[in-house]
Amino acid sequence: MMAGFVCAVDVGTGSARAGILDRDGNLLGRADHRIAMRQPKPGHAEHDSEDIWSAVCAAVKAAREKAAVKPEDIVGISFDATCSLVVRDVDANQLGVSGDGDDRWDTIVWLDHRALAEADECTATGHHVLDHVGGVMSPEMEIPKLMWLKRHLPGQWQKTGYFFDLADFLTWKACGSMARSQCTLTCKWTYLAHETPGWQDDFLNTVALGDLLARGNLPERASPVGADLGPLTPQAADALGLTIACRVGSGLIDAYAGALGVLGRFVGDFASIERHMALIAGTSSCVMAMSPEPRPFTGGWGPYFGVTLADCWTSEGGQSATGALLDHIIRWHGAGGEPDAAMHGRIAERVMALRTEEGEAFASRLHVLPDFHGNRSPLADSHAVGVISGLTLDASFDSLCRLYWRTAVGIALGVRHILETLNENGYVIDTLHVTGGHTKNPLLMELYADATGCMVIEPLADEAVLLGTGMAAAAAGGLYPTLAEAAAAMQQGGRERKPNPAARKSFERDYRIFLEMHRQRQVLERL
Repeated sequence: MMAGFVCAVDVGTGSARAGILDRDGNLLGRADHRIAMRQPKPGHAEHDSEDIWSAVCAAVKAAREKAAVKPEDIVGISFDATCSLVVRDVDANQLGVSGDGDDRWDTIVWLDHRALAEADECTATGHHVLDHVGGVMSPEMEIPKLMWLKRHLPGQWQKTGYFFDLADFLTWKACGSMARSQCTLTCKWTYLAHETPGWQDDFLNTVALGDLLARGNLPERASPVGADLGPLTPQAADALGLTIACRVGSGLIDAYAGALGVLGRFVGDFASIERHMALIAGTSSCVMAMSPEPRPFTGGWGPYFGVTLADCWTSEGGQSATGALLDHIIRWHGAGGEPDAAMHGRIAERVMALRTEEGEAFASRLHVLPDFHGNRSPLADSHAVGVISGLTLDASFDSLCRLYWRTAVGIALGVRHILETLNENGYVIDTLHVTGGHTKNPLLMELYADATGCMVIEPLADEAVLLGTGMAAAAAGGLYPTLAEAAAAMQQGGRERKPNPAARKSFERDYRIFLEMHRQRQVLERL
């Protein structure tokens, strides 16, 4: 049996994380490093890609030291990242995305909503690429962002020479390959992996991006997840503290890495994979469902072909602000403050006590529609706004706890809304695999079972996203012949949580109110 270890790198909204895994999927050491983000105006958010690369290098070195693994024993590395857009000039130097002369800020963050108008223009085309984004283009996709750049910063556009999804930027920094992942291009660039050609020239011409491939050094065909893109360059090996014997695997968008980490275990059982949904939940939440056949659903992204496992279709839904919304509620409330782990823990503890005292009556007249940053799924309405019903003049800490609890309820009911839409379109989902920061929140973990009526599985793998990316690294590094074999061998299983039957009645009432609030919001918008 071939020895060896792999390195998985996950770049989120606020930090870069690295993990060292063995061939069985065990996480031996992990480390993270903060990354910078600036928000120069409302709706705009930007990263510095060189800052991200520096953070990645620091995290990889620290993780390897913690794992006590020699550099030469790491045979593969792969990257997952948010779907942020990196822009470089013709000489591959940084090129700013705000036109303020500061080229350091060369990356439009995934959550940036500057391209709302351009996204609406894409939707208005009615092109069949929209069949794979739920019929509505999101401003979080790369095509509207590129349209915005070309329209609002024509001078910068003329200087552009490279466009990367963030995960592809990292593989380029690591090995110099101009390859782009089938996951990134298919999910965020309107590339259709199940068709030949994958790029739809008529659509790109319609949205005035006919020069996209030439302008951005984009390939005609995407590379499958886990494909071997070559060895680390000497410069990258030195920066990462690894060796040029380490192979670089084509990467993924972060949520898809999480889906691979928790659903890869069903690779040999496509008949039952449609019962399972991955919920990758942190700042925002993504839900992922896989099937052997394409199952489109309104307000969802996909179905995308081969963006995790080959020969498998993946559909994605999501909520644009979940952990971020709970943070916002804490900051916003007079009895709140800084939404750190201690504050979340203090609130959760008090909520538990108040629920014990008051039973079902606890905050029962308070209702929250959690669309404070739009509704990604299943309404696909980026213009949607949040609603709170049932406020009083109470400004105490307990009132914060009530609002926090009911916001968490609203988040869980939003997952049920997506789930029911999936099941109306051919899925038979009854099991949720939850990974990400929400596993540390006892209120959310309870609600995901009780408010949806699903079995909830919390993966034993501490970092399912790193595990999924590690599977891609293991395939590229030759530990396994294929990504599917790596996924089957490295999966970790999980702990089960069944829904509480006694809670069903109250959550059925809450869900009816939740749907009625959606309807009433639409009425108010029309007025």
